[in-house]
Amino acid sequence: MKRSLLALLLLAGCATAPGPQTPQTVASVDLTRYSGRWHEVARLPQRFQDNSSLRCEEVTATYFPAAAGGISVLNECANALDPVRRLQSARGTAYPVEGSNNTRLRVSFFWPFFGDYWVLGLDPDYQWAVVGTPNRQYLWILSRTPSLPAPQMEQALGIARAQGFDLSRLIRSAPSAEAAR
Repeated sequence: MKRSLLALLLLAGCATAPGPQTPQTVASVDLTRYSGRWHEVARLPQRFQDNSSLRCEEVTATYFPAAAGGISVLNECANALDPVRRLQSARGTAYPVEGSNNTRLRVSFFWPFFGDYWVLGLDPDYQWAVVGTPNRQYLWILSRTPSLPAPQMEQALGIARAQGFDLSRLIRSAPSAEAAR
């Protein structure tokens, strides 16, 4: 009887033990201000950006308002594994999750599949953003310019760390040749 009670208590403890906290988004996002071109300044490696035939550099994401409160998405990058660095692009659509104040979006580049896009950090002037997913497998640090000054980059990285992202594999984007001119 004592063993059964002990086993029951252990199981109950496992069932109620808290897991990792879900990342917290910013309070709200004004999608009109968020629209426009963003440059990726850092990311966690992803198979659709980093694989045996593609290594994305000079990555940009451009957001446009779309019908019914949605957002059109155009992602572009230069393939560093291609001798002529051909431009790769992907078009998608994003929709705000109801009740999220536009801080959580569902994005699709290939219907009917959707992924999470959560705004975890956002400069008050919409000059940089930290975007990730609740499972912490995806993370991007975006900037309105091809590079982000060190103090803002440290602030963005601090937000990602505080949200529980492992930054040991972080890929920092090199400023584009266009930005160097």
